[in-house]
Amino acid sequence: MPYDVDYVEARDALNEIGRGDRIFVGSGAAEPQYLVKELTELASEFTDTEIFHIQTLGVAPYTEEKFEDSFRHNAFFVDDNTRDAVAEGRADYTPIFMRDIPKLFKTGRVPLDASLIQVSPPDEHGWMSLGVAVDIIKSAIENSKMVIAQVNPKMPRVHGDCFIHANDVDYLVHHEEDLLEFDPVVSGKTAEEIAGNVSRLIENGSTIQIGYGAVPNTILEHLEVKEDLGIHTEMLSEELANLIERGIVTNQKKSIHKGKSIASFLMGTRDLYDFVDDNPGIELRPTDYTNDPFVIAKNYKMTAVNTALQVDLTGQVCADSLGYSFYSGIGGHADFMRGAGYAEDGKSIIALSSTAQDGKVSRIVPSLNEGAGVVTTRGDVEYIVTEYGVAYLKGKNIRQRAMELINVAHPKFREELLKKAKEHHLVYQDQVLVLDEGGRYPDELETIKTINGIEYLFRPMKPTDDELLKDLFYSLSDESRYKRFMSTRRDLHHDRRQEFVQINYNKEMAIVVIDPEIEGPHRMVGEADYRIKEGQNVAEVSVMIRDEYQSMGIGSALVEYLTMIAKNQGLYGFTAEVLADNKKMLKVFEKMGYDIEKKRKYGEYELRMRFV
Repeated sequence: MPYDVDYVEARDALNEIGRGDRIFVGSGAAEPQYLVKELTELASEFTDTEIFHIQTLGVAPYTEEKFEDSFRHNAFFVDDNTRDAVAEGRADYTPIFMRDIPKLFKTGRVPLDASLIQVSPPDEHGWMSLGVAVDIIKSAIENSKMVIAQVNPKMPRVHGDCFIHANDVDYLVHHEEDLLEFDPVVSGKTAEEIAGNVSRLIENGSTIQIGYGAVPNTILEHLEVKEDLGIHTEMLSEELANLIERGIVTNQKKSIHKGKSIASFLMGTRDLYDFVDDNPGIELRPTDYTNDPFVIAKNYKMTAVNTALQVDLTGQVCADSLGYSFYSGIGGHADFMRGAGYAEDGKSIIALSSTAQDGKVSRIVPSLNEGAGVVTTRGDVEYIVTEYGVAYLKGKNIRQRAMELINVAHPKFREELLKKAKEHHLVYQDQVLVLDEGGRYPDELETIKTINGIEYLFRPMKPTDDELLKDLFYSLSDESRYKRFMSTRRDLHHDRRQEFVQINYNKEMAIVVIDPEIEGPHRMVGEADYRIKEGQNVAEVSVMIRDEYQSMGIGSALVEYLTMIAKNQGLYGFTAEVLADNKKMLKVFEKMGYDIEKKRKYGEYELRMRFV
């Protein structure tokens, strides 16, 4: 039996709002469009009426200049439909963490006289769902003097902490209309490259939070090869729903809310709204829960991916403004970055294109623009990802951070970034970079190899491997150092290390081995490199392995991998100088099956090895 309720006309309800009152409007796709339209048509009845909301997908007519005396908008998040008004001073922006907005309402710091919301029709018990958005709406209606609800049969009945009883609403207005929809942004080549780099960081069994836009959408498309993912996010998008439908998101590895996808609001097309309708696997909860860093941190392998507008060379992240112009808002960015950072085996990732304005400006900058705000601090930042690679900053000093970030900046800006870094004494004054096409990091050469039952990461040497190489060198015994360098040298200063780590991948190659089992997980256990001889189709090869990893097959695997790369580069063979008593290294080359010419000279062999 239907629950008996009394409906009123919209204008009758809206006329109960007084001049100078503070009105809250429902969020995103849950915006009660009909109520907003009727409110605007009554503009002449209002004076100094303040309107609060986070993002709305519909129009925001109350921000138009002609309504300046009637309405004043206060945005918790700036979007397309409110940006001009904020920029021109006709509307306000309140920067705040999304998790803290409900507290503003509860404490009365932002008192609310009326809330305009949209709900599903009441069930037989009188309960109505807030549908596609709970976020800060639930707190608003709980702390508002008056609640006016647009009852829309097209609003899905979504599960979670998102129900309100008809008896707790002051005025119910029945009006059926299509919900606002959010069409996914079309991705391009740059977004694809960024997504590829990010997807490699997301492990099977991770619980994920990913924002919206071209880059986040593309990242989700790249997760189709993953297994047993979970969802604890602010926004549930069309792409996340697709992962649920395809069984990639199972939520079975989650630490809390196992089997459930947790979100705060939805934005997408009607297909998404139909998918969540009465779906017990999806639960929406308020932002003071979903965005609480300590709740987020309870998720094992919590991985948060968000975007940014600028990152400076020390790791400060700006995500809400372009200089003095407010572009968006803090939103849940900082909440999830920090929460993921607290989580066991968690990861916080900032993904952004290396340039803006059609490649005219770099998003990696020596310092943030004047007026720009810091959303993620230097202390919170972990991964910065662009189409040119991954910069890992957590625990790194300023010099290391600057080099990591320069190396994921667009190549045409790297020289100027290095120059500025030197001017501000962020890096060594003798620091060099390979700036031409040969400096493009060949991430396609990264691979996992299993040796004696242990998986090792084999990858090209990076310019930022300076500290790892130093650690490898000083770990060697005097005997191992002597056999590698054929000298008694005991030091490998920065200027010499640059010869190893600054690779022109078109003319030389260096492959390093990382042991993921070691606490860190960044420990270089071996390195092998070759340098192409001028005017010849051969290269000189050398190998360096930590003492405790010798005789385990790592050296042979390195040389074998280098051989494959060298053949693909069109080389005919290797040369090497090996001490006569370095039996281990001689054995490595001999068992490769090369056609080897040996020439003994004093206490060493000169080897010429032709690929067979």
